[in-house]
Amino acid sequence: MSEYVNSNSQLLRIVVKVGTSTLVRANGSMDLHAIDHLVRVLSDLHGAGHQVILVSSGAIGAGVGRLGLSARPQQLRFKQAVAAVGQCEMMHIYDKFFGEYNATVAQILLTGEDVDQPDRAEHLSGTFSALLELGCIPVVNENDSVSSAEIETGRCKVLGDNDTLSAIVARLCRADLLVLLSDIDGLYDADPRTDPGAKLIQEVNAVTPELRAMAGGAGTWRGTGGMQTKLNAAETAMAAGIDMVITNGQRPEALYDIVRGQAVGTRFRAPVPAPV
Repeated sequence: MSEYVNSNSQLLRIVVKVGTSTLVRANGSMDLHAIDHLVRVLSDLHGAGHQVILVSSGAIGAGVGRLGLSARPQQLRFKQAVAAVGQCEMMHIYDKFFGEYNATVAQILLTGEDVDQPDRAEHLSGTFSALLELGCIPVVNENDSVSSAEIETGRCKVLGDNDTLSAIVARLCRADLLVLLSDIDGLYDADPRTDPGAKLIQEVNAVTPELRAMAGGAGTWRGTGGMQTKLNAAETAMAAGIDMVITNGQRPEALYDIVRGQAVGTRFRAPVPAPV
């Protein structure tokens, strides 16, 4: 067991979402060092007894790099084709790196209908449960080659971005914790990229209109999510009784402190159920 994992701490079921900006360099190539760093931490948490589910963006970014394209395609059919190439590349890398740390991964690709229809959602929940019982780490992404929800940004009433997807997965899996690894340290009271006086908000108990007014737009060109989608994810997670944390994906070792309940990034605290 890692020196970073407290053997007396509660074992958790954790959904970790990682964004494209953490996995793919600005030039479109896969950041293998960052991926290895993340995989090592997740494998260590898994080895310590925590159940880990990874929601990973990056398929289109990986496909752009694999195909040697200079930019993300504009036509939907080419975006979906590039996603098909990139998803294969992503799982190859994850399988190799997780395997180096004696962890077994499984791929789950979802569309909005899979989580919107009760029968499908029930089967999906059972699949997640079985994979976790078998000691696997499920790796989840939206099925961009079939669904255009994320690619076209929000055309589907259920999904549309992997922040929302990760919250839905956390709810389906009855997770204890959802962690969004982003390109920013957490939620600020202003945009830290333009305002040097911006202050990190460490704890949020409700997603209010005032809080949304502080949230900026989308992040880098490689991804589709911004702080607004993270607030949507927080609402979904909190309504399901699940805490959510936003932290910087460049420091995945912060997950050790997060599972201990320490103050890292911004923690959205789910309401405590009233006593029966």
